[in-house]
Amino acid sequence: MSMIVAGVMSGTSADGINVALVRFSAHTGRARRPSPHKNHHSDFTLLAHAQYPFPAPIRRAILEMMNAELAHVADLARLNFLLGELYAEAVAKTARQHRVKLDLVGCHGQTLYHQGTPERFFGRRLAVTWQTGEAAVIAARLGVPVVSDFRPADIAAGGKGAPLVPFLDFLLYRDARVGRSAHDRIAQDRIAQNIGGIANLTAIPAGASLRQMVAFDTGPGNMLIDAAMEELFARRYDRDGKVAASGRVLDGVIAQLLRAHFFRQKPPRTAGREEFGREYVGRFLQLCHGSSKADVVATATALTARSIADAVQRFVVPRFGARRRDHQMIVSGGGAKNPTLMAMLRHEIAPLGIGLHFSDEFGLPAEAKEAVAFALLAHETWHRRPSNVPSATGAKRAAILGKISYA
Repeated sequence: MSMIVAGVMSGTSADGINVALVRFSAHTGRARRPSPHKNHHSDFTLLAHAQYPFPAPIRRAILEMMNAELAHVADLARLNFLLGELYAEAVAKTARQHRVKLDLVGCHGQTLYHQGTPERFFGRRLAVTWQTGEAAVIAARLGVPVVSDFRPADIAAGGKGAPLVPFLDFLLYRDARVGRSAHDRIAQDRIAQNIGGIANLTAIPAGASLRQMVAFDTGPGNMLIDAAMEELFARRYDRDGKVAASGRVLDGVIAQLLRAHFFRQKPPRTAGREEFGREYVGRFLQLCHGSSKADVVATATALTARSIADAVQRFVVPRFGARRRDHQMIVSGGGAKNPTLMAMLRHEIAPLGIGLHFSDEFGLPAEAKEAVAFALLAHETWHRRPSNVPSATGAKRAAILGKISYA
């Protein structure tokens, strides 16, 4: 039977809640060919998507909870249930507006802490992760089952618990059409680049299998830009990249920051506020001391673009090989809406023979992609199918992700 699944996502930037309503056809699991439009040859269809910003006091609370030194257990417990209520309200409102009856919800939750590399704790080496937003509350409010807490199963299988979106990237962007003659179109090597709070990519060589993909976090996405705007201009973000466009990039600061171990670390690798949060922002602002506010924002924006290009040059282009120079980078996430960032990124990847595209060109709105991904993962979990990509996360085996809360 076909199913309608709501995917729910709130990212590292804690800007708000993204909801995607997705219909999965009965034959999903065979030859998957996603499409944004309803037709008889697609496995899933995006019916609607919506965004709901967090009220400013709640966003501040979430960001404070990510600072372990300030977080109180009681507040963490309360936030868990509060987010459950907010997620349920966002899904209910979206379903009601579009007159959709849900069968299932897939909720990523709000990441408060993610440590994908094992560290010693009471004599054991542990990798850990924590996403909050009580799924039992969502299930009770909506009256349908909820799949949540997707990362721990991959970590238990020896992976880093991230990234998880490559499963969707493979279905959306893999180009299987390898030409048989000189007149056939050459298949495209593609990079699915998401720019949320953290920037991450999935490299998909033409005709690749799931095992041949590589995916990893490239570094800060919007996180550093947003933090600079908050600190210097008391604004949440740089609307349309106008502040960055008026500034001058401090190349020496970027060169110094790119020497950090993280950027040289081979995939699989993940990042979050633990790497690029409050302490990193403080160091960045200190390095920029004495420069104009616009220069600081321009430099934060350029760091995102250059760290992406650096990661592609180091770890992706060698996998594509030198057989052709018609690679595509397909950008999604909030960063895709920043024209200054996109111009910088286009400039950085052009010498690598990579053209810049947007997920909208492939039928999926840039801001909806991650929510769609968690609808897809929930659907796979409901049918007891694994959906991690071990070559991306470093897991030793495929794993069925998530936990199910029944209504």
